Amino acid sequence: MFEKLKQVEDKYEDINQKLMDPNVVTDNTQYTALMREYKQLTPVVEKYREYAAEQASFDEAKELLDMGGLERDFKEIVEEQYEQSKENVERIAQELKILLLPSDPNDEKNVIIEIRGGAGGEEAALFANSLFRMYSMYAESKGWKSEILNENATELGGFKEVSFSISGEGAYSRLKFESGVHRVQRVPETEASGRIHTSTVTVAVLPEVEDVEIEINPTDLQIDTFRSSGAGGQHINKTESAIRITHLPTGMVVECQDERSQFKNKDKAMKILRSRLYEKKLQEQNDAIASQRKLQVGTGDRSERIRTYNYPQGRVTDHRIGLTLYKLEQVLNGACDEIFDALITFDQAEKLQAQTEEL
Repeated sequence: MFEKLKQVEDKYEDINQKLMDPNVVTDNTQYTALMREYKQLTPVVEKYREYAAEQASFDEAKELLDMGGLERDFKEIVEEQYEQSKENVERIAQELKILLLPSDPNDEKNVIIEIRGGAGGEEAALFANSLFRMYSMYAESKGWKSEILNENATELGGFKEVSFSISGEGAYSRLKFESGVHRVQRVPETEASGRIHTSTVTVAVLPEVEDVEIEINPTDLQIDTFRSSGAGGQHINKTESAIRITHLPTGMVVECQDERSQFKNKDKAMKILRSRLYEKKLQEQNDAIASQRKLQVGTGDRSERIRTYNYPQGRVTDHRIGLTLYKLEQVLNGACDEIFDALITFDQAEKLQAQTEEL
């Protein structure tokens, strides 16, 4: 591992030198690519140098203790240095192993999130709106930008479905584990008897992709226009500005009617279609290597329930990792980091175990 880290450090220094070359600085494409790689390597190199410093401290203390003949007070100081450095070396080595895990190439991408009401009718649609609000508030807390791409609202303020983008550094790395079935247990406002109902909502988190990553043949597309409509007459337009795009080879259908401009609706619909096709491509690759990872997001299987939101108990439970928090209100108000951090940690542990088994 440390031989590999020395190579990473050498590469880091080489990139650093290139970034000071006037010819590179004036080449925007090359400069941007090098800066991206430099930024990715920085945390690894900084942690490696921290490890090297602690290892040197440990070696120094060990050498002094092995020599013997130290005065009592000085020996106590050296022994303390020895124990502290030993502990730090072990901790930093573990942190380095995590940093050296294969990274998800999509982690730094923006995301497109699609939320659809499942079982439960209007109650599911209302909870779809609650999840939309949760992710929007989380994005806002991170300083990220969110934008609705398409929505199909209900009369009571829910969403049969809503698609929106979230743009910000590391958005996909934080949100990618949200794909799956989310279950809500609560007493609906419309329920006179006060019985608890169970409803479901499906969430899909797609990495936003550029044109160059997914080539779409224009002849594979059937594009239809229609008049947009919404609950209670909202967004009704007299012109056919709404867009429906059908990708003929796969049968995927994307609609967008949120904008009054046909051009803008088409642009948003194509953005969603590219991301869906990209995810389908990733899914096929995952199936080909028969991934056995436990996390639902690792397999792409959205048929399983991943989380339950229980209103009477104020409880949120993530079933993949057995995490239960009695912080329902805070979570629905966008305080999701405790859940997301736990999912990321679990994912890293799974990767470390797989890496160890391979070795």
